[in-house]
Amino acid sequence: MVQEDIFTELLNGEKISPDHPQISRLREESYKVREFLIQMNNSSDPEEISQLLSRILDKNTENVAVFTPIYINYGKNISIGKNVFINFDCTFLALGGITIEDDVLIGPKVSLITENHPLEPEYRKGLVGKSIHIKKNAWIGANATILPGVTIGKNAVVAAGAVVSKDVPDNMVVGGIPAKIIKTIP
Repeated sequence: MVQEDIFTELLNGEKISPDHPQISRLREESYKVREFLIQMNNSSDPEEISQLLSRILDKNTENVAVFTPIYINYGKNISIGKNVFINFDCTFLALGGITIEDDVLIGPKVSLITENHPLEPEYRKGLVGKSIHIKKNAWIGANATILPGVTIGKNAVVAAGAVVSKDVPDNMVVGGIPAKIIKTIP
């Protein structure tokens, strides 16, 4: 039987033990991405930034604007739609998978975290991945944190500083720690 690739296992939400035979690949791939990030984060040319982001994600990033710096540990599990704006100093831990649909706004210092450590002490140095999905026309406010497994609905707004641990329905504004529904967008 052929063992699945560790990146596929993380995308599938499987628990990765600290002694997984491919665990070192996580660090190796992260350092490869870091080489591109160093170039990207030191560039002031929007076209060069877009080209480097496309290389990190291994896919075209048409009409995506990124204000650097940005921090990404693994880009191949990130999908970004058209007309997306990502502001300064964002962090995307993407081993669990991140999907950002068209027309999304992401404020400065936003963290999209798809990885977690198991609670059991013997597995704690391992990983579990759960995807994040940000639907069309959502707006993630400054310094918000989106935790593993969360979907942000279409046209939804996440208030600045919120920590989102549960799905946000379409057309809702959420805020706080943990984030709760504040109001409906008409």
